[in-house]
Amino acid sequence: MKPTDVLRHEHKIILMVLEAAEREARGMEAGGPPHGARVSQAIEFCRNFTDRCHHAKEEKHLFPKMKERSPLAAERPLGVLMGEHEEGRRLVAAMADGLPPACDGDRAAVQVLAARLIEYVDLLRAHIDKEDNILFPLADKVLREEDQKALIEAFEKIEAVELGEGVHEKYHHLAHVLAEQP
Repeated sequence: MKPTDVLRHEHKIILMVLEAAEREARGMEAGGPPHGARVSQAIEFCRNFTDRCHHAKEEKHLFPKMKERSPLAAERPLGVLMGEHEEGRRLVAAMADGLPPACDGDRAAVQVLAARLIEYVDLLRAHIDKEDNILFPLADKVLREEDQKALIEAFEKIEAVELGEGVHEKYHHLAHVLAEQP
């Protein structure tokens, strides 16, 4: 298994949560109340799985190795993708800040929360498409076999040490729970 295979699999898990977040946002846009617990769980997932786990693997390990192996080829896409990671963090923070007033019944806050959810969903879907179809094929070309092995080990360390034992699996389960809710 290549590091890009691990990241592609994580993308599938992230997309499940994005679909659930979009359902929540569309319900709010239609005049429904926010399901505070679900939105809170989606925000938690975005912070801990998408950012602290998935984006950490890319930013701390994959991106630097790609810059090392192919500085010119990797420079532009990596700059764009890093900017999107930052924008995602900003949107997640805005969602977290907007959730309490939205849950308290502030209709303007509900609409803003729905808009931030949709912005985040759209951003991440486009971001995942770029990584799956542009960055990862480039990585598979430029990374050596020893790079691939070292990246897999680094990814495992992030899951076990930085996140904690069992946390990665917890978020896989949460993604399935959120995806199955109407």
